[in-house]
Amino acid sequence: MTCPPRAVWLIAFGLGLAACTNGAAPGGDTIPGADRRGEAVDGLTVGHRLMEAGEHELALRAYLRAASERGADVDVLSAIGSANLRLGRLGQAEQILRRALEVDPAFVPALNNLGVVLMERGATGEARRVFQQAYALDSGNSDSIRENLRLAIARTADSGYDDPNENHNFSLVRRGHGQYLLLSRQ
Repeated sequence: MTCPPRAVWLIAFGLGLAACTNGAAPGGDTIPGADRRGEAVDGLTVGHRLMEAGEHELALRAYLRAASERGADVDVLSAIGSANLRLGRLGQAEQILRRALEVDPAFVPALNNLGVVLMERGATGEARRVFQQAYALDSGNSDSIRENLRLAIARTADSGYDDPNENHNFSLVRRGHGQYLLLSRQ
C-alpha cells in the first residue's frame, strides 16, 4: 500500500516540527535548539549590557526582572534609577535613587546618579553636596564623579550669590532710627 504524496508531506512536516522543538510541547517555554540544562543570565547583568548598547527601555525591563528574582537591593534600585535617568524620567529616577540610598547611604553609583538627576532638575546646591559625598566615599578615584563635582561647583558659583568680588551697584542709606533703605546706583 502506498501513501498519497500529501500524506507523506504531512508526516515529514510533523517529524520536522518535532525535531525543531527539541521535544518540548507546542507552546512550551523552551527555545528551539536551546540548552535546557543551562542557567539563565542574571537580569542585572543583562541590564548592564543593554545599557552599554544604548537599549535603556530593555535594560529597565531586565532590571525589573532582576528585582523580582533577587529582591530590591541597592544594586538593582540604583540600576533602575540609572535606566530611568537615561530615559529622561527624572522624577522616577530621583525617587528610586533615594530609595537605593536608604538601603545603603554610602553606595557611590547611586549618589553620583542622584547628583546628575538633581543637576538636571536645577537643584545645583543639593547636587553639589551629593557629588561631594560621592567623591569623598570614592576617594577621588572616579573621573566622572570628579567632573560632575567640578561642574556642580561651577554652576553654584555662577549663580550670582555671595560673590564678594562682584561690584553691586547698591548702597545702604539710613532713613531714621533702625530703618534702612537699599538704593541702586544706575
